[in-house]
Amino acid sequence: MYRYSSSSKQHSFRSTTPIDDATIARYAPSVFASEAHASRGERYAFIPTVQVLDGLRAEGFQPFEVRQTATRDVSKREHTRHLIRLRHPDAIEARGEVPELILLNSHDGSSAYKLLAGIFRMVCENGLIAGSMFEDISIRHTGKVVDDVIEGSFTVLKNVTSTIERISQYKAIQLDTNEQLEFANIALGLRYDNEKAPINAHQILRVVRSQDRSNDLWTVFNRVQENLVRGGLRGYSATGRRLRTREVTGINEDVKLNRGLWDLADSLAEHKLAA
Repeated sequence: MYRYSSSSKQHSFRSTTPIDDATIARYAPSVFASEAHASRGERYAFIPTVQVLDGLRAEGFQPFEVRQTATRDVSKREHTRHLIRLRHPDAIEARGEVPELILLNSHDGSSAYKLLAGIFRMVCENGLIAGSMFEDISIRHTGKVVDDVIEGSFTVLKNVTSTIERISQYKAIQLDTNEQLEFANIALGLRYDNEKAPINAHQILRVVRSQDRSNDLWTVFNRVQENLVRGGLRGYSATGRRLRTREVTGINEDVKLNRGLWDLADSLAEHKLAA
């Protein structure tokens, strides 16, 4: 099964098998940029993302998702921010959760090379990003970029594999109705920057599929994440106009929300375990 999307903020493609270069070039052409954007100075060391990707492939990592930020600036279309999610055969999978490495970069100065820990949840095809329990690895466009990214990737791989153990803790923590509503209300604040949300907590706690009827922290986390990210929920604007919530499509917005939700879940888990 394949899924892809094209919006005003990004182009993306995800596959159940490793993605080839032709497909990556179609959805994220900036991965194959042949030079840096004209705005970059002499100190900027241009290392094309495809060179880093080839280095990661040689170490066993394979890409399963690509995204690229859409831009109206024609001069930046081959250089703008992009994201690649990769898997490694040595990563330990749990029931329905697959550890992934997330690589962010751009060639227009909007992003250094960044490595993040990720979890892909098979049942709903959600891509979760681990919160601040792990530090991001940021690599500037200077020096031996490819070697630094590969070294950092194995560090992140160890981190993301250990998140599987954390998920097991989440699954063992049951939340009552009030705790679920509190979690959802804080999540709405993350999504809408603490402004008045067009929807309510009950809506983002809605069960989409039978597998998500449990009230453990991990399942509640995923219900909230899916409903917020996918959008499509009926609500009202601040002026009372009817609307449907929009899907989260921007790379930065997606990363920020996912990490915020993970931090929220981790904080609640620590509180429950200490009680």
